[in-house]
Amino acid sequence: MEPVALVTGGGRGIGAATARELARRGYRVVVNYHRDRASAEAVAAETGGTAIRADVRDPAEVAALVAACGPVTALVCNANIDPSFGPVRSLPWEAFIGKVEGELAAAYHVTQAVLPDMPEHGRIVYVSSLSADLTRPMTGAHTTAKAALDAFARHVAAEASPVAVNVVAPAAVRTEGSSAARTPEVEAALAGRSVLGRMVEPGDVAAVIAAVADGSLPAVAGARIPVDAGFRVLAAP
Repeated sequence: MEPVALVTGGGRGIGAATARELARRGYRVVVNYHRDRASAEAVAAETGGTAIRADVRDPAEVAALVAACGPVTALVCNANIDPSFGPVRSLPWEAFIGKVEGELAAAYHVTQAVLPDMPEHGRIVYVSSLSADLTRPMTGAHTTAKAALDAFARHVAAEASPVAVNVVAPAAVRTEGSSAARTPEVEAALAGRSVLGRMVEPGDVAAVIAAVADGSLPAVAGARIPVDAGFRVLAAP
């Protein structure tokens, strides 16, 4: 039977690149989306998969999504919860906890829904961020949320055996949305701070996610894998 991969937030950026890569590796891909139906359906058409709308923060919608998938062999938790930026001293609690709670809910509900019927050789990949390791002004909600996601993933990895659970943590990625928000000068500066002298692209991250998700790295479990073009090597301590 054709293995099923569920990619949350699969309509754009890293999620879309991951859906394409997993389809190339023989998966029937379910492209989950929340708002951008057109992009998700385009990716589904390209990959021969299915686009299904669900807010993965909502357990009832997640239950319907997973029921439509059938048993999931590879789960990629990539749904992006928009962060609120601002200094901790003035950022409203509602904005702060909205990011943290949303990030965890998006991973928690779909993990709980998928695990009971996931085969023993199943794989779960959580898409985190290198920002969980960094302290940058105005990003407290985002970095706290990603650090919490990393901690959650470690517990799932410990409890879900023999399912292998891992985290992929990219640095700044050049996507449609991020490129619109960054000037060429900012992107050049980010590239200059990496060993490889370039930005990370969605396909770079997707290749690592897919290698972990399809069992090409069978002994990798409970790991957090950075995809940063060597950014950490040159980052100030």
